[in-house]
Amino acid sequence: VGQGGITGPKLAPSPMPLAALSVFLRNTNGPMPPYQEAVLSNQDLEDIHAYLLSIPKSPDYKSIPLLNQ
Repeated sequence: VGQGGITGPKLAPSPMPLAALSVFLRNTNGPMPPYQEAVLSNQDLEDIHAYLLSIPKSPDYKSIPLLNQ
């Protein structure tokens, strides 16, 4: 669900703005190749961003009884 970890950055909840995500994906020079529009359309990118926005935040650990024993 986009939580990030050793293999990649945290993507959700609260993803970076769509414009920043687009610039990052289209121009990255990291270990993954850039995703040009021929590979990932602007509409698909917008859909992915909308999905990331829809992921709810995790509950505060203080609200989970088992973690507060």
